[in-house]
Amino acid sequence: MRMTELTDGGCRVIVVAVDKGEDAVEVVNEVAARSDVRGARVTAVGGFRRAEVGYFDRDARDYLRIPVAEQVEVLSLLGDVAESQGRPALHVHAVLGRRDGSTVGGHLLRGEVWPTLEVIISEVGGSLVKRVDPETGLALLTATGRP
Repeated sequence: MRMTELTDGGCRVIVVAVDKGEDAVEVVNEVAARSDVRGARVTAVGGFRRAEVGYFDRDARDYLRIPVAEQVEVLSLLGDVAESQGRPALHVHAVLGRRDGSTVGGHLLRGEVWPTLEVIISEVGGSLVKRVDPETGLALLTATGRP
């Protein structure tokens, strides 16, 4: 992983190049924690050797795991970093393109990078906060950014 910090209009922008074989979710979480990111939007493009996305099953209150056991292009990866239980927490969704042009997508649970993943973490100027919603069991972004 290679990382560079820039400034854009007074807000920090962290550019991360995730290397072959690294897990994208682990690396971005590590960068957010190391850089003390408490409120940011995340975008990325690149490729995965294999991945796993999830679809939230509201009755089970858990993610249905969707394995992607093939090389795919990361066509779109969007999400945020917000504070949850005192630590930065990554929440991203991905649209992955298959060789035949079809796609699969969902909440990104893991993605083994190949050949690279180019990630942009753009701080939003303050802290965003997530709290656990008792109905779903998910940590959801608060409307005000405060607990």
